[in-house]
Amino acid sequence: MPLAEAQRKYLEAHRVGHLATADRLGRPHVVPVCFACDGSSVYSVLDAKPKRVRAPALKRVRNIEENPHIAIVVDDYDEDWSRLSYLMILGTARIVTQGDEHARALGLLREKYPQYRAMALESAPVIAMTIARTVSWSARRHS
Repeated sequence: MPLAEAQRKYLEAHRVGHLATADRLGRPHVVPVCFACDGSSVYSVLDAKPKRVRAPALKRVRNIEENPHIAIVVDDYDEDWSRLSYLMILGTARIVTQGDEHARALGLLREKYPQYRAMALESAPVIAMTIARTVSWSARRHS
């Protein structure tokens, strides 16, 4: 399901999202992630920032292998609650390690995040999410 233009712009304007995965028993796991979107897929690379374990052993990767259903939430919080908003994207994920989609994902991520331009990411796994559904909300539309 492709995103609406307003949803794409919302994602482009935000730098961090919260990735929710669950294991085969439904136990949730949420982590902040950098992401990029091409309109029908959302990508996040398992980059060189320090982690406790190697990429294949990360909880989010193990969860995706057990249960591919994931969600990403991007939001605005403000003490002025008339400015609150969020976009939740639901879909299925897979780990991509090579090929055209991997290269395209890295290009999108490097375009959005200058820090990635200096990282050797060609062998880094990418979480590729196919968008199935979106839920968006804004206090401005409800006031």
